[in-house]
Order: sequence, then C-alpha cells, then structure tokens
Amino acid sequence: MDVYPLRGEELDLKKLLLLFIMTCFFGIVIAGCGSQDTEAQPKEEADETTGDEKEEVNEEETESEDKESDSETDGDNTDTATAADFSEVISYMEEVTEGTADIQYEGTTDFEHDMEGVKTSVDSYVLANLTDFHTDFSIPFDDETDGAVLLVKYTVKNETDKDAYYMPSFYLTYTGATKSFTNYKELLPEEQQLQSLLSPSSDYLIEAGKAYTGYFAYPFGKSIMPGVLNEGIVSIEVPAPHATKGDVNDNFGNGTTLHLGLTEEASSKVTENQSFYQDKLTTQNMGEKIMLEEKQGIGTTETISDFAITLEGYQFTEFIPNEVEAPRFENFTTGMVMLTVKFLIENNSDSEIGLTPLGSKLTVNDGAQYMWDEGMLLDYGYDDVIGAGESGELLQIYVLDKEQYDKIWKEKSFEVELGPMKDQSAKDISKGKTAVFKLK
Repeated sequence: MDVYPLRGEELDLKKLLLLFIMTCFFGIVIAGCGSQDTEAQPKEEADETTGDEKEEVNEEETESEDKESDSETDGDNTDTATAADFSEVISYMEEVTEGTADIQYEGTTDFEHDMEGVKTSVDSYVLANLTDFHTDFSIPFDDETDGAVLLVKYTVKNETDKDAYYMPSFYLTYTGATKSFTNYKELLPEEQQLQSLLSPSSDYLIEAGKAYTGYFAYPFGKSIMPGVLNEGIVSIEVPAPHATKGDVNDNFGNGTTLHLGLTEEASSKVTENQSFYQDKLTTQNMGEKIMLEEKQGIGTTETISDFAITLEGYQFTEFIPNEVEAPRFENFTTGMVMLTVKFLIENNSDSEIGLTPLGSKLTVNDGAQYMWDEGMLLDYGYDDVIGAGESGELLQIYVLDKEQYDKIWKEKSFEVELGPMKDQSAKDISKGKTAVFKLK
C-alpha cells in the first residue's frame, strides 16, 4: 500500500526551507554591515584612545609657544647674559685658566638703586677661590697663581620712556686697599659680561624699557686676601646714567656706593648699616657705628626765600674708627659721638643748589658752645645738586667729644642753623638767610 505524505506536512517543509534561505540572506547582509562598521571603527577608536596623546601634544605645543614667547620677551627686555648661572661661569673660569675653583662664600642682597627710573641692582654674588691657574692670568692677581675671584651678577633696567647711556664701571675697593678693582674680562665669556652688553660699540645705550644682566669678575691675589677679609666688606661705586650721549653733566639721578659682605658676619654688618644715615662714615665703611639716640619723621619746615627746608630726623651714634681711619680722629682721645641730621629741601628757585658748598652750625650746651659741620665726612661731590624746581635730601654731620656729650651735652638742647643756600660755585642764592631748627 502506497503511502503519500500529507499536504500539510509538505507545506511546512517548504516554509522551513524558505525561512532558512531568508535567514542566510539577512545574515550575509548583517555581516557586510558589520564589516563596514568594523572598518570605520579604528578611526573612531583612534580619536577616543588618543585624547590624552592630543592633550600631551597640545601641552608640548603650548610649552613651545611659551618658550618662543619667553624668548621674544627676553629679546625685548634683556640681552643675552641672563641664561648662565654661577656654576656655568665658574666652569668656564676653570677651563680657560686651567685652575681649580671652589665657592668660599655665597651672598644675597636686596640692593637696588633707583636713579630717576634707571635702576641698578645686584642679583647675587659669590666669592670663589681660584688656585693653581696658568701664569698667563697672574698679572691681575698680583703676579700670583693662587687667589680668589668675586663674581657679581648685575642688572641695569631702564624703566623710563627715554633712552639712557650707562657706563658700568663699578669700581671696587675695601678698607686698606691700595688700588681699585674692576672687571677682569678674561675670566668670563664675553657675551655674559655686563661690560660687553653696555660698551663703547653700542655707545653704552640702555634703550627705554629694556634691562641688561651680566657679570663682573673681581680678582684678588692670595697675599691680599687676609686684608680683603679683615673687615669682610667691599664697597662698589655705582655711577649715574647719562640722559644725553657723552654728556657727563646730564644725568638721571645720582650714583651711590653699594656694600657686599664676604662673610656671614660682614653681611650682617652690611644689613645693620642700612639703618644708619648714609654719611661717608657708613658709605666708606670707615668704622663701627653704635646707635645712641635717633628721631625720625620730625617734619618741621622753615622757608627762606624760594627754599622750603624740612627737618626729617637725626641720629646720635658712637663711632669707633677702624685701624686705617683711626689716625684721622686721633685728637678725640675720649671717644666720639657723631650727630647726623637729615633735611629735605624743596628748591622753588631758578638756580640749582650745590650740596657740597652747603654748610651749617650746631649749637650745644643750651647755646653756650657751637661747632661747624664736617663736610669731609659727607659723601657728596661737585655734581651732587638739587635742581631748580626739584626736591632732594641733604645730610649734615658733626663730630662730638664723647666725654663732653655724656657728661654735659646729651641732656641739654641742640640747635642747627642751616644755610645760606648756595649754588655749585658756592654763590649765595638765599640772600644770606638761614633756617634754624631745634633738635631737642
């Protein structure tokens, strides 16, 4: 008996076959789409996975741009001597001299002198021993091949809107020195020396808004080092810049004297001396001052002719001269007290006031005795003036016998008579009039 499949079963088989074919078709289509997605994915994943790398690249680009910006800024404001530190300078010094250097003392200072917008500062300094160097370098070391070098890093800034002209001589001396010291160019790379940046080839020009940083190397032979370190303080002249090229009488402000300590003790003394009025006893490091009495901010003003004179303050100090200066004061066998008085003068006249010719009289012991100022103990030169229409400081100093001061004078009145005002040639420009101030 023949058996035939049922019609319903035949239909189900056909449906299954069709479903299988469709499934394979869609599988191929989906696989193709998946392949396309897979091919596209690496780019998207690369974008996601390199986000940190992009930030690093951006940081590198930013740093590069910052460096370029800094380089441009340095080009605008400083010259090429700002890069090297003392270790690099010392390494150069050892190489060129064939000597051995080691730092004996490293100092810091906040010295900055403002000359009407042109500022000179000391960034840092070191005293380095230099030994066993080539004889070619012996002459500035007093024909010795052992000694020391004071390396000073200076910055000169012109913060005005006008060009200035500045010769950075910066001569150095110390108590008992028989000569002045200046930069020994052979010890430093030429491009890092301040005297190369401000030189005759550039007319010593300091362009408006620019700053110049460079080094000086001061050499000392071994035999004089005990004398250098005896007081431990060196004095360096800071000249005034010129407003007109080649005109030494047309200056920005006034120069000054800076002091650097070459030992810890000496550096402490330099700091202490900043609290004293800057008469020559202080600026030339002529001895030790001990504060006895002072008064600041007095503010009493007297007007004579076209000059307003204000008593700013005074200092009584015991003074002990050093060995070099002691012979100058040998007549004061019982000791000395220095009275330094500070005035502010407003010059409303058409003439400049010369500070060197100005004098004053001190009356002590309730008017029973008097003495004149000691102009030789003031750090003024012929070019130090208070210009017409300008204001400036004036110091006056008097030498008092300590025994009489202690026993008689210190409890009684002191009175200062200043004037008359004089110009640079010592001509009276206040018609004989003087200003009188009672100190106490």
